[in-house]
Amino acid sequence: MIIAVDGPAASGKGTIARALAAHYGLPHLDTGLLYRAVGITVSRAGGNPDDAADALAGCAFDDSLLDDPALRSEEAGPLASRVSRHPQVRAALLERQRAFARQPGGAVLDGRDIGTVIVPDADAKLFVTASLEERARRRQAELAGTSIETIMAAIAARDARDAGRAAAPLKRADDADLLDTSDLGIGAAVQRAIALVDARLEGRL
Repeated sequence: MIIAVDGPAASGKGTIARALAAHYGLPHLDTGLLYRAVGITVSRAGGNPDDAADALAGCAFDDSLLDDPALRSEEAGPLASRVSRHPQVRAALLERQRAFARQPGGAVLDGRDIGTVIVPDADAKLFVTASLEERARRRQAELAGTSIETIMAAIAARDARDAGRAAAPLKRADDADLLDTSDLGIGAAVQRAIALVDARLEGRL
C-alpha cells in the first residue's frame, strides 16, 4: 500500500504522514529532507542553489546527512525550494523516492509532488492544506521572536516558488482527497486523514 501526502509548507502534512505510517505500520519518508540535504550540501560547499550545476552536484550527499539537525532549520527550507526548481535535481532524486515507495508492503511519502510525479498510482492520495494565516501561526510557535508578518511573507514566497516552478510544481493531484487543517487540531486532522485513506482503500470514494 502506497500513500502519498502532498501540501504546502506548515500545512501539517508531515505530522499527518508520520501518523498514517504508524497507524498502518508502514515506513515513512519526508521527501523534503532530500531537497533540504541537497540545499545544505550546496551551501556548505559555497555553491549557488540557483545554479543547476551546483545544485546537481549537491545530490551526491551521503545518506548520513539525513540525520543532521541542520536539515530542520529555517535556513534549509528556502534552500530546498531553490534547488528543487532544477529539473536535473528532481530527476536525480526521482528513483531514490520511487524505490522507497515501492519497497515490499509499501510506504507513506510526503512532499509536494508525490501524488502527481513520484507515485501517481498511489493507493491513496491526500493534499493537506491550511490558510496562510494559520500556517504562519504554527510556524511562529517554532520561531520565537519572529513577527507573524515576516513569517507570512516567507511562506507566501515559498508557496509561489513551489507552485510556479516548471519542474513538478506543487499542485493537488486530480484524484487526491483535500484535507484542510485550518480549523483542526492534530488529533482531529489525523483521524480525518485515516478516514479518507480507509475510504479510498475500501473503494467508497
